[in-house]
Formats: sequence, structure tokens, C-alpha cells
Amino acid sequence: MKFGVLVFPGSNCDHDTFNVIESHVGRPVSFLWHASEDLEGCDAILVPGGFAYGDYLRTGAIAKFAPVMQSVKKFAANGGLVLGICNGFQILCEAGLLPGALMRNANQHYICKQVHLRTETTDSPFTNALAPGQVLKMPIGHMEGNYFCDDSTLAELKSQGRIAFRYATSTGEVTPQANPNGSLENIAGILSEGKNVLGMMPHPDRSSETLLGSADGLRLFKAMAEALLTTV
Repeated sequence: MKFGVLVFPGSNCDHDTFNVIESHVGRPVSFLWHASEDLEGCDAILVPGGFAYGDYLRTGAIAKFAPVMQSVKKFAANGGLVLGICNGFQILCEAGLLPGALMRNANQHYICKQVHLRTETTDSPFTNALAPGQVLKMPIGHMEGNYFCDDSTLAELKSQGRIAFRYATSTGEVTPQANPNGSLENIAGILSEGKNVLGMMPHPDRSSETLLGSADGLRLFKAMAEALLTTV
């Protein structure tokens, strides 16, 4: 079993993500350079946070054309596990691996703080170790985290159980006050149709050690590893 962490010019959470897999999940992991199409036999791909290509044009708009992303698209189409975090979520949406878009935060400010997420589905390789409605604590750090999609896409996400997380209070209430960026229906993370691709704005990589204030994010990475054990 091997994880791969993509590296774009401007990535700044690649080493955080690498460290979680190597030191806390205890699995082999490699950096995958943006200009290479070689996924080096990896069994799961992690698209980290940061500012890929400086976030020029708009977040993820240039990264979707990177050679490595062409291989990631094929990998995902064949059922491979892909997790996109923050800028990684933006890239996955731009690349068409997830529906919708991430717009400028409703308050027009960069937001960096701890938030709470309510688990909306446990029917995925990323969330199957969680309980329905379980509340997790993770940080966010973004300017464009305001998730939006059209009505038909939202209906599909709901009917197919593809909303992974919603912003909520510490007791699991989904309220306007708990929504940090204006995301449609407090959506914090969504799944692909095959549920093998997850994109989320909060950072599980920055919440995988108790010294950071929460280790809730580690649950997602360990769930991925357990899911891979049944397939690799």
C-alpha cells in the first residue's frame, strides 16, 4: 500500500500531509511532482492545500492542466482513492472530478480558524469509521471556500448521499452562524458519484495530532488505509 502526495508550485501543505501518512498512519508515501504523469504505483492520491501555481486566474484553474492531473483523472475513473484538501478540493472541482465550484468567501476575507463538521455520510472509504452525525474539529484556512452548485447537482448530492460533511456547531447543529464562508447548505465536503473521490475545505492534515488541538482528521486517513487493505 502506497500513498502519493501531489506537489505543485505553491503547495504549502504537502509536507504536512506527507508527515501524517508516514508518521501517524505508518504507510509508505511519495511526493508526486506536478510535471510528471507517473503516479509511481501509488494506491491513493492526496491533493494537498496551498496555492497551486499561485492561484492565478482562479484557484485550481491552472493546476487542472498539469500532467500529473491527467493521470489522476484516469486513476479516479478506475476507482482509485483521491482526497483533495482545501486547494486540493478546488483543483478537483476545476478538473471535473467533483461537481460545483469554490467561490470567494461570503465576507470577502481570508478565514483561518477552527471549525466543527458534522458527518453526513459514513458510506465512503473516507468516512466509514465515523458515526452518522459525528462532530469533528478541524481548522480551515482559505479565501475561496464558498461551495456552490446548481439545483440539479445539489439534488443529486443529497439523493446519492454524497455530501460528506457540513459545517456545524460543536453539538452538531447546522446553522447559519456555524457556516464560516457562505457555502451552500453549509457544505464542507463532497464525494464523487463513485464515492472514491472526496474534496473538503477543512484540513484533516492539520488536525491529525493532539498537539495541534485535534486529532480528528487522522480518522479519515486511517479509514483510507483500512479501505485499501481490502483492495490492494
